[in-house]
Amino acid sequence: MWRKLPPVFSIIRRQLLPNYKNISQSRNLLTLLSYFNSIENPRVCQSPNYQLLANSTFSRRNTCSDSKKKLSSCWNCNAVASGITPFLVCQFCRAVQPVNHSIDYFHIFSLEKKFDVDDENLEGKYKDWQKKLHPDLVHSKSKEEREYAAEQSARVIDAYRTLTDALARAMYIMRLAGVEVDEEQTVSESELLSEIMEIREAVEEAADPQALKEIKAQMLEKLRVWGESFANAFQNKNYEEAQKSIQRMTYYKRVNEEIVKKL
Repeated sequence: MWRKLPPVFSIIRRQLLPNYKNISQSRNLLTLLSYFNSIENPRVCQSPNYQLLANSTFSRRNTCSDSKKKLSSCWNCNAVASGITPFLVCQFCRAVQPVNHSIDYFHIFSLEKKFDVDDENLEGKYKDWQKKLHPDLVHSKSKEEREYAAEQSARVIDAYRTLTDALARAMYIMRLAGVEVDEEQTVSESELLSEIMEIREAVEEAADPQALKEIKAQMLEKLRVWGESFANAFQNKNYEEAQKSIQRMTYYKRVNEEIVKKL
């Protein structure tokens, strides 16, 4: 019987039938065999419905994906998924995956790795991920998967908080570039120190909430200006200037936090 089948069937028989139990959990093998028999080039994975079989059969030859893409294997169904999208949830069985620390925060939200981010896209992606990882959606899953979901949810929250805060985002980008920044490092410039002292005195002497709000608006503007300064310095790989911008942002953010407490 098998001798009458095209060569591709022999490949499938040798490589897949020993593991038929796993494959049958996700796809109907006979349907897939018919699919491969009907196309001229079985190595081209044109349909997502057959991606699992294609990856299982040809992943060693790297024929279904670009050789430059990273590949990950699902712990639940052993499917291979490309690293184009964050591998928080398996593309095939939808099982929540263990935390992969090689995936940075920008990758999680499908954002370009730069200081300026699309806040609207970031918030939308954050809500989408939290829906997929919400405890109500995984309460019937195994203990292992529920633990993965809790870890992933915590990491997504941390990623969101980091990328929505200008100072935290700047420091995170520097770390990704291999440059550590000490936010507790003091600034020796007398002009900046005098400015900060005057601002703090103004905060202490503010007569009403409106006066505090005006000072807060000034601090937010200074954060914006120095954020732009950081972005330009980082883009030009001038890490020394980038660190100076971060130090100034740190001072203005602390003043802003003091104002928020008083409001």
